[in-house]
Amino acid sequence: MILASLAMMAGCGAADKGKTPAIDPANFDTSVKLNDDFYQYATGGWQAANPLRPEFSRYGAFDVLRENNEIRINELFSEMTRTTPAAGSVEQKISDLYKMGLDSVRLNNEGAQPLKAGLERIMNIGDRASLTAELAELHAGTANPYFGLGVSADLMNSNVNALYASQSGLGMGNRDYYLDEENASIRDAYKQYLNRIFTLAGFSAEQAAKATEDVMTVEMALAEKFWSNVELRNIQAQYNPMSRAEFEKTYDAIDWDTYYKVCGLGDFDRIIVGTPSSLAAANEIIKTQPLEAQRHYLAAQYIGGAASYLSDDFQQARFDFFGRTLAGQQEMRPRWKRAMAVPNGSLGEAVGEMYVAKYFPESSKQRMMELVGNLQVALGEHIDALEWMSDQTKAKAHEKLASFTVKIGYPDKWKDYSTLEVDPSKSYWDNIVAVSKWYTADNFSELGKPVDRDEWHMTPQTVNAYYNPTTNEICFPAAILQPPFFNPDADDAVNYGAIGVVIGHEMTHGFDDQGRQFDKDGNMIDWWTAEDAEAFKSRTRVLVDQFNRIVVDDKGLHADGELTLGENIADQGGLRVAYTALHNSFKGQTPAPIDGFTPDQRFYLAYATLWGQNIRPEEIARLTKQDVHSLGKWRVNASLRNIDTFFEAFDIADGAMYLAPEERVVIW
Repeated sequence: MILASLAMMAGCGAADKGKTPAIDPANFDTSVKLNDDFYQYATGGWQAANPLRPEFSRYGAFDVLRENNEIRINELFSEMTRTTPAAGSVEQKISDLYKMGLDSVRLNNEGAQPLKAGLERIMNIGDRASLTAELAELHAGTANPYFGLGVSADLMNSNVNALYASQSGLGMGNRDYYLDEENASIRDAYKQYLNRIFTLAGFSAEQAAKATEDVMTVEMALAEKFWSNVELRNIQAQYNPMSRAEFEKTYDAIDWDTYYKVCGLGDFDRIIVGTPSSLAAANEIIKTQPLEAQRHYLAAQYIGGAASYLSDDFQQARFDFFGRTLAGQQEMRPRWKRAMAVPNGSLGEAVGEMYVAKYFPESSKQRMMELVGNLQVALGEHIDALEWMSDQTKAKAHEKLASFTVKIGYPDKWKDYSTLEVDPSKSYWDNIVAVSKWYTADNFSELGKPVDRDEWHMTPQTVNAYYNPTTNEICFPAAILQPPFFNPDADDAVNYGAIGVVIGHEMTHGFDDQGRQFDKDGNMIDWWTAEDAEAFKSRTRVLVDQFNRIVVDDKGLHADGELTLGENIADQGGLRVAYTALHNSFKGQTPAPIDGFTPDQRFYLAYATLWGQNIRPEEIARLTKQDVHSLGKWRVNASLRNIDTFFEAFDIADGAMYLAPEERVVIW
């Protein structure tokens, strides 16, 4: 599925007690000319005042807001631990999960013991039937070796939930780590990590070395047929429906009746295959690789999934590779943050209900509804003004825009966790497995049922937003509706430049290179004329080329304009539409400057402020290769270079920021 989201950046200090300034001059770096580097001009002061702490691979204004939320949520959890919640209550489940994560003495005393039963089953796999049973056990729980199955809306019939199968099972996640020569040192570090966790799990030195070799053999073979991150953006290519009988015949290495039974997957007659070549590779590996190699591969998936919930030596091993090597972090996050994150994720809506009751003013929701309405009007005006789009396609675009479902703050109905069990007499890891199995069963239970269009795909305490194409909805959780995204003390220019752009960004996702493939009802139906589709693609190719030319580090690594195309379209659309909505709100009476800045200047400064951050070189490389979002610097500088009103606002006619009018491109 394509849940396009905006990883939002927030946060500035307060000038008056209890208030966040609309625009804080301390964030600026006036030693830089704004026509050379607007991002540095607008955020350089903030970067200097907020150096990277060891636990972060990047630290931006978003992280400030996230940390504030962590403190709030931790306070809620700490209050629970001082009482004795009723057995089976959601408070008991949250409290016990939290306390188990904090209990380092117990975790270190247990060591690898919680792994024993699961590892014993895996290492006793002796035939195809037992391999299938253990594979299904892992899929139902905490890992997806070889492939993954899940239930979500049918892309061609968005009212019904369908079963999907797609690629999964690479320990490092990204296939480029396995295939690119430049990543040889990362592969070496990964081997060291594998050897380390096998050893911690009780393997002898000789056994750990052999197991590591086997895991690399299996994962390298998988990686060779994995789809790239860019290929995974081709939604239509991932829609390959097959009958159940055809699926089982095509991928015949697995005893599917056993698999369905162990997984708890109900009856179905159709499955949609997302990445056929990777599933074919997995099928061949299961058939041809020695059982010993496959046992080691499944064991690595199992131990790796458990490492974060075991003793300190396991947690350190995982951090040293995934945190330090891949992302450049210098220290693990404090234990309380790691412990807090587990119930915050596992019982997210229960936590969200508490969070909203204490921290979310209802007035913010009402104001947001007004802003969304204003942005919808502005986007409609942009659609009408497109010279390259026919009236026929414009009419369909207006239908889709008018059909947006808007979700703000929190769900109207909360998720029921009454059947989820948390038992503190069992190990932390056993409880994590139980929670994961509960979620898998919950997901599989939706197969064949109508899509629940009231369901949320983010919790209220998440600092983020999203657009979902199959429900044609935009969602803004409560946690993002705080300064500086939404600031009740700020002028309209600042709020439109911040939360207004966020709203416009998510709306534009409905019309980006992926979202435009879905109609007003959320079905993957082509509602464009051929001429309009080609005109759209010709413009997006210009945007791709612009971002491809960006060099993101001192090693010559380039941005990936194809991978980030959808988000870049949405950034540009959000800026343009929010700007129009702001000027519509003036009703012909432009407000006077504030603190020396015109409304237009404040609009663009507010936008740039959202993306101020410091980031480590390793994280720049990692995100550039796999994140569909451009780096913060380029979400500012590269996006603004296509917007005429930005140059007019600051009277820019030269410098590195300047792009000649004939080279600029407008999508929406």
